[in-house]
Amino acid sequence: MPIDESLRAQVETYLSHLRGLIRRGREVRDRLTTDPSNPSAIAATRAWQEDCGVTINQLSGGSKAHWLARSFSQAFLMRSASGHAVEGAEPAEIVTRLLAVLDQAVATLSGMDDGPNVTGYSSASPAPPPHRFEFVHNPELRPVVEQAYTDSRRALEHGDYDLALRTACGILEAIVTDALEHKGLSALAGSGAPAGKTTEGRIAEGTIADWSFQTRLAVAEKAGLIRGGCARLPAAARTYRDHTDVGGESGQTESVSERDARQTGQVLHVVMRDLDPGR
Repeated sequence: MPIDESLRAQVETYLSHLRGLIRRGREVRDRLTTDPSNPSAIAATRAWQEDCGVTINQLSGGSKAHWLARSFSQAFLMRSASGHAVEGAEPAEIVTRLLAVLDQAVATLSGMDDGPNVTGYSSASPAPPPHRFEFVHNPELRPVVEQAYTDSRRALEHGDYDLALRTACGILEAIVTDALEHKGLSALAGSGAPAGKTTEGRIAEGTIADWSFQTRLAVAEKAGLIRGGCARLPAAARTYRDHTDVGGESGQTESVSERDARQTGQVLHVVMRDLDPGR
């Protein structure tokens, strides 16, 4: 039975992302093969592996028992002659194994037109719908940041690093603001929150929206809502507001690098884990 259009669109989105990961994986494997001790190659490999992990987690619905999640974990292990797990395999070998896992995911998703009961996935879809932002307290914000996340990933795959970085920063600011607002201004008073207008000695309500991006991150960290991951944000991300005019158009004079865009995405994932420890 053919799949419906909404599921087809979901499958195509995943396929596009997986193919992008496969291309990147082949590139990092080539770099590792040429110079396995090159710090830049090692950093690129780690970033790629993190992105693979996020995607596999989405496709497996967050279940470690899912065949994709198990295959992903096993790719990092090296087996002894007796079949027991021993120390990890060489980086280039791990990349090759992960590429095989991604190829399996592509093959399974590509077969979705054959019907809903494709081997390896649930009976309803190739993977349960992503639940990346269920930790967001404002229910109206969840679909907004979910769509923005998809847009950011697509921009990254298409090489629009400026858009990818700005969108990721917008998501980061939105979810941190949501956490701050849920915490409440009175509870944030001892966490470096800027003093606004006061009423009977307390910070007036509604001032979080007036804080700068960096202030929100700093207060959230001091309040224990997030850890220190934001220290890795590149300068272009920290000042992303300064380069966006009121109409939303980028006003940056220098292009954003791929490294900055990917690093910003990695920080976003770290903060998402901080705000939702069970993910």
